[in-house]
Amino acid sequence: MGYVAVLAITFLLNMPLAVFAGSPEQEQGSTKATTRNTIGVGATLDEAGRLWVARVENQQLLVSFSDDDGFTFSAPVTVTREPESIYADGENRPKIAVARDGTVLLTWVQALPQKHSGNIRMARSTDSGRTFSTPITLNDDGRITSHSFGSMAMDGTGRVVVAWLDGRDREAAKERGEDFTGVSVYMAQSSDNGATFGPNRQFRSHTCQCCRIGLTWSNEGPIALWRDIFDSNTRDFAIANLDKGNMRRATDDEWQIDACPHNGGSIAADGVGGLHFVWFTNGNARQGIFYRRLSGDRMSPPLMVGDPAAQANHASVAANGKTVIVTWREFDGRSYSAKMMYSRDGGESWSEVQRMMASAGATDHPIPLIKGEKVTVVWNTASDGLRVLPLQRLASR
Repeated sequence: MGYVAVLAITFLLNMPLAVFAGSPEQEQGSTKATTRNTIGVGATLDEAGRLWVARVENQQLLVSFSDDDGFTFSAPVTVTREPESIYADGENRPKIAVARDGTVLLTWVQALPQKHSGNIRMARSTDSGRTFSTPITLNDDGRITSHSFGSMAMDGTGRVVVAWLDGRDREAAKERGEDFTGVSVYMAQSSDNGATFGPNRQFRSHTCQCCRIGLTWSNEGPIALWRDIFDSNTRDFAIANLDKGNMRRATDDEWQIDACPHNGGSIAADGVGGLHFVWFTNGNARQGIFYRRLSGDRMSPPLMVGDPAAQANHASVAANGKTVIVTWREFDGRSYSAKMMYSRDGGESWSEVQRMMASAGATDHPIPLIKGEKVTVVWNTASDGLRVLPLQRLASR
């Protein structure tokens, strides 16, 4: 990479908001979430910097894109031809990714009528999002059990990995009269941009049962971050390469709790050999949101992010070269605010915390995105609609 990215402290806070449902192409205005449990959206930037957003409305998964930083959006395209109940909250949201050849991939969790049960679903488009294939179910065990909190990562040239939390091993253990703590991490891989997937593979058993999995594609392959169960019931995070294994403990917070915190982590590869991750803990060693970077075998000390008194929570991280962005949400008793801080030196030092915007009522967790020269934060709110905040980003050699 021939330049060092520099993030300017310029936020376009007054730009118009985008509208989706039922709107003609290029309509402007504001969109409101129809129900609280469908406020979680998926978002990504493709190679050209186009913003793609996936959201759930009336039991359908819809996809739109914007070529002008969220000022206007295309007419929504329906991915699910038949209505289905879809999880779309902060921890369990649809995921969208775009390969270098323009293939658009969607994965989501279909909620089944049985308690705590679901399927990992997938669809793809090979015509720039104009049409999508008939959705398929990726979990291949045939059990009506928990398959949820899926994440997706791709290398851009054909390889795709979807990883999720899976209850099949727990159910099988119960049938044998055996104890089984937590669930397992399962995965499915594709080598043809999601056209076909190989059989499911268990990667790790006895993990926490309802915290989102963080997933990113590094120079060494797909890297996962998940909340594991250490010792008898210590729920800290683990990190591993899904191709090579080499699992290691990523946090040492000593959060001992006989329940799932429903609060996962986020991880990003910077493309130059570094990994950056954020997580929430209420452990004996520390409490709040924290950031760490991992380069080779060197892991930085935990850095606290946000204000615990304001319920700082659900952080996400994006990285490219030396630029790293962390976003999270806080609550002041009246409204939620989207916060961020950034680093221009690969996580060695950080800017002051920036308050980007606030909204009363239900809100999603802010999503940071970086692709090439583009830096964007996407935040869905019930009161103010979908907010898209481009951040001015400069490049210097």
